[in-house]
Amino acid sequence: MELERFEYDNSIVKKFLVATVVFGIVGMLVGLIVASQLAFADFFNDNLLIKYLSYGRLRPLHTNAVIFAFVGNGLFAGVYYSLQRLLKTRMASDLLSNINFWGWQFIIVCAAITLPLGMTSGKEYAELEWWIDILITLIWVVFGLNMFITILKRRERHLYVAIWFYIATFVTVAMLHIVNSIELPVSFMKSYSWYAGVQDALVQWWYGHNAVAFFLTTPYLGLMYYFIPKAANRPVYSYRLSIVHFWALIFIYIWAGPHHLLYTALPDWAQSLGVVFSVMLIAPSWGGMLNGLLTLRGAWDRVRDSAVLKFMVVALTCYGMATFEGPLLSLKSVNSIAHYTDWIVGHVHIGGLGWNGFLTFGMLYYLVPKMWRTELYSSKLASAHFWIGTLGIIFYALPLYWAGFAQSLMWNEFTAEGFLAYPNFLETVTQIQGMYQLRVLGGLMYFTGACVMVYNLMKTAAQGNFLANEADEAPALPTGEYKHEGEYWHRWIERKPVQMLVISLVVVAIGGLFEIIPTFLVKSNIPTISSVKPYTPLELEGRDLYVREGCYTCHSQMIRPFRSETERYGEYSKAGEFVYDHPFQWGSKRTGPDLHRIGAKYPDSWHYNHMLDPRTMSPGSMMPAYPWLIDDDLDISLSAKKIDAMRTLGVPYSPEFADDLVLADMDAQATKIAASLANDGIEADKNKEIIALIAYLQRMGTDIKAQN
Repeated sequence: MELERFEYDNSIVKKFLVATVVFGIVGMLVGLIVASQLAFADFFNDNLLIKYLSYGRLRPLHTNAVIFAFVGNGLFAGVYYSLQRLLKTRMASDLLSNINFWGWQFIIVCAAITLPLGMTSGKEYAELEWWIDILITLIWVVFGLNMFITILKRRERHLYVAIWFYIATFVTVAMLHIVNSIELPVSFMKSYSWYAGVQDALVQWWYGHNAVAFFLTTPYLGLMYYFIPKAANRPVYSYRLSIVHFWALIFIYIWAGPHHLLYTALPDWAQSLGVVFSVMLIAPSWGGMLNGLLTLRGAWDRVRDSAVLKFMVVALTCYGMATFEGPLLSLKSVNSIAHYTDWIVGHVHIGGLGWNGFLTFGMLYYLVPKMWRTELYSSKLASAHFWIGTLGIIFYALPLYWAGFAQSLMWNEFTAEGFLAYPNFLETVTQIQGMYQLRVLGGLMYFTGACVMVYNLMKTAAQGNFLANEADEAPALPTGEYKHEGEYWHRWIERKPVQMLVISLVVVAIGGLFEIIPTFLVKSNIPTISSVKPYTPLELEGRDLYVREGCYTCHSQMIRPFRSETERYGEYSKAGEFVYDHPFQWGSKRTGPDLHRIGAKYPDSWHYNHMLDPRTMSPGSMMPAYPWLIDDDLDISLSAKKIDAMRTLGVPYSPEFADDLVLADMDAQATKIAASLANDGIEADKNKEIIALIAYLQRMGTDIKAQN
């Protein structure tokens, strides 16, 4: 059979590798800063750049940098390298490959600029504004188009298991991103989520959980199926197990999103579905982990001597830990303890640092010597990186588990007389400061290890000679249908990439349709409350400031129906209270207390002083100050347009509520708040941002009265 000669494109892999390393260091550095802001109250909270480096603005920058810049570039690097070799062909288009690369980097730069400026949609892991979401969609389509044309021109008949995961990643991420990102633009830098309240929460965590599943997990499982057998020079342990692993994982994962919303205002049936499928998820997840680890049977001497395999073994171990802990945390009894605590943060970082981080490091140690045609500069430095990084994960996660248990126990403890043992939320904050400081140490160790890797890889590249176009040869793919006698049934699907794409899309769409459609169409899922009214224009502006400053990263707005929470915060939250919230702001972590019933609890002057210097009102608080809210004028140029946008979204503002009435209403309410502050000896300009924020805080949770 005649062999065809061709060349693999290594230059595009090199570009993504460099971006992976650069943004990995940047993302980890920002993570160190935000961890330090929690551990040391005045860290980056007392300088000229405080407005742009406050925790609420940097934390979304950290998550986006790590997920989309570090892991995203690592994903593309691994896919572009492995896909060409698994298909025995060059990528379909060098132009599309480069559009994918430069477009993705442009998106990352846009995120790095807009998030510190406070331009955010306020939805976790989906904070980027509407026009950046459109760019993400376009670049993702470029990636998918390039991948599928390459698959269609392949020289290998069957698609290897890694490619199944790449296909599922492409179709599912596209579906998740598009559905969750439906927004109504008000201006170039401002939009509102199309969904509201409970519906927005369900869509967001259907997206948020499955962004973890299909951006941080499935493509990396594909990379695991390629790089572990390659590095170990052994075939994957079980072909049949990989089939069960793939189809069960992508079907079950999509249903599990509601487990992020247990004991909230989400309908019980949706919560129960999330629990059931989350528990089921442990089987396919561990199937994949075991398939990877058992591939190394009889090759443990290679693991001992190979930096690549050591990182990948720990990555798989962390994946197994995280995917056992996830279903555990989805049990309502466990979730009632862990939710809103630092236990969840520790759990997430076992996956992020261990699974994604270490697998990426292993891949980098494999690819750089290969593509630069040399040996790794220093095995000792790689081993040092491995041990420093592993210890960093331990020092990072264990203190957060301890902190999470301490938080939950203190929040829920009652005295013998039946009163809260720690009625002041701040008591739990000060109790865990030492754990936060240990977390910084763990993060610093992990970051140091990554810096050692960067030095090692740079020296490796310097001593080698990069091969931009790698020659290979293979026979052309025979035309016509082919079936070997006794061939396993799944081989038919592997020969049909378009059918695999369609079937994968159907499999992952089923869960979303069953959960989301009833929540939107069945009115009884979200009963209305007649006393709940739309926000006034000034309150809406204040809410936008709340979103801009990332207050949801530290405060929840969801009081669960537990005695400890109703005693501490007030009446538990009802679904009908959030029907005008675009987007919802329930939060996922309580670094500070829940704010849903904060309205009318304190005088206006308390909020003013609290934002100016939190420690004057709450001694020992780690909350940063927000002096710019007192100094900056409120921008009211879009206020009327915002009301029009809300009206378009179904908020029942009167049609007669025209532009001049909007501004008059704002002025009247602002005047009252300024007068209230003046009565307490504070001279405040009614046109400042702090006035709007106070208006929103004083409105929060006051539309209903506690039931007797």
